[in-house]
Amino acid sequence: MVEHNPSNLGRRLFIAVFGIAALAGIVYVATLPDVPSVSTPVNSIDPSTLEIGPSQGFLAPDFSLTNLEGEQITLSELRGRPVMINFWATWCGPCRIEMPHIQDRFERYADEGFLVLAVDFDEPAGVVEAFRDELGLTFDLLLDPGAEVQELYRNRSYPSSFFIDPNGVIQVQHIGVMTEGQLDDNLAAIGLGS
Repeated sequence: MVEHNPSNLGRRLFIAVFGIAALAGIVYVATLPDVPSVSTPVNSIDPSTLEIGPSQGFLAPDFSLTNLEGEQITLSELRGRPVMINFWATWCGPCRIEMPHIQDRFERYADEGFLVLAVDFDEPAGVVEAFRDELGLTFDLLLDPGAEVQELYRNRSYPSSFFIDPNGVIQVQHIGVMTEGQLDDNLAAIGLGS
């Protein structure tokens, strides 16, 4: 007669669950889309061959918004430059925490063509201007009336950031506040500071 040891049963159950999870991870990784390398020259990728979507490995959905100076900024016209899109709001505490770090990196990588497009969540221009002036921000703060671009990028959390390489491909989508280390890692993915 075989005795069942409860600790052996638990160990076998753990091993089985771990094995299934590992297999599922392998299957998931095998189905991820190929992400163009940031080291690929800009002119070697034909953007018209890429699928458009607000996810890593896809061509970033195009949009045009107005900044606080009244200038229209169109994402597709910035092709050839590394771009960070940051979705934020003045009432978002974590947004306030990461904005000075974003400003620092914007200044640090300006000579490399780095652009920040900070898309505000449907707030009046005066409120956004006061926030900009208080924090001394010099990158583009864009107004998104009706939150249409927020919807286009399926944004549901503040802050959220998309890091787009010079080919127009989203290399990183970061949801939530970033530490300085995370910000630097995300920028390295689009060819800055690496």
